[in-house]
Amino acid sequence: MHTLSNPQIRAQEILARCRKLAAYSEDACGTRRTFLSPPMRDCHREIAKWLKAAGAELTVDAAGNLRAFYAASQSAAPRLLLGSHIDTVPNAGAYDGVLGVLIAVALLEALETRRLPFAIEVVAFSEEEGVRFGKPFLGSRALVGKLDESLLDSRDANGISVRAAIENFGLNPSEIPRAVLGDDTLAYLEFHIEQGPVLESLGLPLGVVEAIVGQTRMEFVFAGRANHAGTTPMHLRHDAIAAAAEWIVAVERTARNLPGLVATVGQIEAKPGAVNVIAAEARLSLDLRHASDTIRKESAAGLARLAGDIAAARGLSLQHCVLLNQNAVAMDPFLAAQIEEAIRNSDCKPHRIVSGAGHDAMTLAEKIPVAMIFLRSPGGISHDPAESVELDDVAKALQCGLHLLDQLAASREFLMGREARKNA
Repeated sequence: MHTLSNPQIRAQEILARCRKLAAYSEDACGTRRTFLSPPMRDCHREIAKWLKAAGAELTVDAAGNLRAFYAASQSAAPRLLLGSHIDTVPNAGAYDGVLGVLIAVALLEALETRRLPFAIEVVAFSEEEGVRFGKPFLGSRALVGKLDESLLDSRDANGISVRAAIENFGLNPSEIPRAVLGDDTLAYLEFHIEQGPVLESLGLPLGVVEAIVGQTRMEFVFAGRANHAGTTPMHLRHDAIAAAAEWIVAVERTARNLPGLVATVGQIEAKPGAVNVIAAEARLSLDLRHASDTIRKESAAGLARLAGDIAAARGLSLQHCVLLNQNAVAMDPFLAAQIEEAIRNSDCKPHRIVSGAGHDAMTLAEKIPVAMIFLRSPGGISHDPAESVELDDVAKALQCGLHLLDQLAASREFLMGREARKNA
């Protein structure tokens, strides 16, 4: 059993590293780091330096994921994945995603060249948030063979495709199939800030993620007719923004009346966008989440019908499409139980929690067992510069991680893999 020396000092170093990486940004004021933007190369350089010092071998796959291999005690051993993402939303905090990568780095450092019966691969995913191309999980999709031609042809606001962004970063899109996980991969574990208030409300530093809610992302376009704002009577208008506003309020009302459902219209674009012109078009996003896929899908269908009714009543047309339909994902029961034990061994009380946010674990669950450990988020704040994490909680997360590695190393059940466990 490995004991963590100076957990507070190591936790301080992790937080300092998070803040250092936050300075690598596309914006002069605030943190914004999107898929394969120049600041990502700076992050790769810094993280690679720490990983090499810990004894790992570094590569960058064709999807831009930084991958570090820490060998096992024996050759040809299976591997355990640890990691998270290093891209951010605009005006981001310093810890979402990045903290999970740097905890993984610190776990390798804490092993102090000690080798386990499985190898460890640390992955810093190039894209999870979906900011640049409107398509999330580009990094983790590559690992499960789902970064396909249609995704590679997606374009950002400047008309640059995913394929071109990969080439501009000095990578070869034709090598993306080589990023797919091999059959020797045992599981994926991810540390992440909760991004919500539950753990803080319970006074607990760590939580065991039980499931990740399903997500639907849609785009709606209300199309009316532009006209002069001063000369067109109210009863003769076909105002796309007015229709959109009516529908937005209905979206909020629907979610408030259905327990567990969260619905967000986070983007709206009006055309022509002049102060004295009635809007001819309103383009909106819809983000819908629920732990039940049935409820989520029924709600999405209901809100689409409602949008159509509102458009028809106002003499407008409506178009809508689904951008993402991600089913809810349950965490691996064996791994979740092991995390509970590791949290107890770290002198903390474990708590099962459902994640309302999406994570790379959702994508990887298509191919391998996955599990997540949440760290308390002070104030429940995330995706904002005020995002924070407690020093003591990071120290506890490191202790939990080392206990977990030791437990898994001693577990014949884990080492024989998920399919063998099912058939045992």
